[in-house]
Amino acid sequence: MNNIQKEVPVKERSRNQIIEITNLKKSFANNAVLNGVDLKLFEGENLVVLGKSGSGKSVLIKCIVGLLKFDDGTINVYDKNLASLNRKELDLMREKIGFLFQSGALYDSMTVKQNMEFPLRRLRKNLTTSEIDAKVLEVLENVGLADALNKMPSELSGGMRKRISLARTIVVDPLIILYDEPTTGLDPVTSDEISSLINEVQKKYKTSSIIITHDIKCAQHTANRVIMLHQGKVYLEGSLDLFEKSDDKLIKSFFN
Repeated sequence: MNNIQKEVPVKERSRNQIIEITNLKKSFANNAVLNGVDLKLFEGENLVVLGKSGSGKSVLIKCIVGLLKFDDGTINVYDKNLASLNRKELDLMREKIGFLFQSGALYDSMTVKQNMEFPLRRLRKNLTTSEIDAKVLEVLENVGLADALNKMPSELSGGMRKRISLARTIVVDPLIILYDEPTTGLDPVTSDEISSLINEVQKKYKTSSIIITHDIKCAQHTANRVIMLHQGKVYLEGSLDLFEKSDDKLIKSFFN
């Protein structure tokens, strides 16, 4: 496929654009992981980014949140160029972005309640203890784990850890959520539950999300729009239906 196929429905064109990435490049030594990626995220959508291992999916979202410095190109979030922000401005921007790590990244020495309280105490210093308690309980109820409040991470199953990690992400009310392989390592039933939860979060909290995955079922369950990365660039962009009907061998290898 020499030219990127793009299919942008009218309903997507009419939405507010909140992230725009242009010609993004990132290399490690002589390995060009991202080699000119262009991407847009619209308000209220779940954008799924597909790609094989090593295609740069996780590097992409780490660049968006500032965990990695990119080599070239631009990342605009809410019309602000991330490369031009100072440290204080970048930290304020990060408060709008929730990041769900592939591992969950819960603090093993803290209870679920303490894990949930941590970002609230750091970012929402005006909240009282009772307000923090109420917020933590509300979010845990929304992920179906209010009874896990005083458990340690070691007492949780893989699926429960993912749910708690997502709860900790949304407890500070981010406008954007970046999901890094949210269903990796989970059994099919639990994977479906996490995919459903991603959709529930989108509807309840009005979030805009980029979902990094190689799990086609997760993509089918959550995607409003799909992008595939290959050799450091966008290979195909459009609706899930466009992907599923494609005769391209690379695309078909994902869906067969």
